[in-house]
Amino acid sequence: MRKINNVPVEAHTDLSSLTGGEVLKWDADNTMMVWEDQDGTDYMPPTWYGGRGIFAGLHTPSNVIQYITIASTGNAADFGDLVGGTHSGIGGCSSGSRGVFGGGYNDSGGSYDNVIQYITVATTGDATDFGDLTVGRAYVGACSDGSKGVWGGGTTGSVTNVIDYITISTTGDATDFGDLTNSRKGAEACSNGTRGIFGDGYDGSSNTDVLDYITIASTGNATDFGDPSVARRHIGCCASETRGLWGGGYDASSYTNVIDYVTIDTTSNASDFGDLTYSRYGPSACSDGTYGVFAGGDGGGEYNVMDYVTIASTANAVDFGDILSNGHYLSALSGD
Repeated sequence: MRKINNVPVEAHTDLSSLTGGEVLKWDADNTMMVWEDQDGTDYMPPTWYGGRGIFAGLHTPSNVIQYITIASTGNAADFGDLVGGTHSGIGGCSSGSRGVFGGGYNDSGGSYDNVIQYITVATTGDATDFGDLTVGRAYVGACSDGSKGVWGGGTTGSVTNVIDYITISTTGDATDFGDLTNSRKGAEACSNGTRGIFGDGYDGSSNTDVLDYITIASTGNATDFGDPSVARRHIGCCASETRGLWGGGYDASSYTNVIDYVTIDTTSNASDFGDLTYSRYGPSACSDGTYGVFAGGDGGGEYNVMDYVTIASTANAVDFGDILSNGHYLSALSGD
């Protein structure tokens, strides 16, 4: 079966003159039928993640950008440097080919940044200025649908509920998107390419047990999705086309190794997935759609550890390798 312009086409229809659309195929990893984009006779890969994982900035502090090949365990390698000094608490997202970082705390200048900067994921090198967020802030969640990049929440010195967005392919300043359901920082975000979910966070006085979501293609305020298994902040978040995962963080009294997951298309409370190899807050996470990799963090001391999970199978994380130095509050994205 095939869809053209999101409309199912009868099996007997002559498609010889048509390109694009979607094909219904079996997804063995998730044991379900899914629609996959098609361009002519070639499948089009998802455009909001990819096989190369990128980590940028550290609380140590650092302006280093580093990368891994997500399908192959091993240590990270140097990619280049961020624009404008050392940063932490940046939000990162991707169009697949272009990676974009927004906001963060400028450790060099002691200020909350509104800077957006970008890289070409396939080509190592320094980041380039893209434009500005609507307001400078750090510890912000970010996600994309491959076209729009979206940043939500964070702190300007006090927590905010602001969501703003860019068109990733076109440099320029961000535009207002809407608001999260509550103001908070450390609410990390993921996407299945359509829906973006912001999870957990800190509202200025306590951790929040909030999952809220947006439809990335349509501006508007976020809507309640459900609850995580535990209220925490500064977690790592990644996703496949089906599941969103949140791992690590700081709960009411201690560092945690908990990994939660949700089915992104279905509003509900999160379920237990397994545990990270170390309890820690401030890790970052990225995915190639099959594996999710969590990097860095602080568990009473900063770590350079990376660990990974197979997103379709609940289980504890396994050692992946090391990032270039100990640190937390990294930003992560993936692409090709």
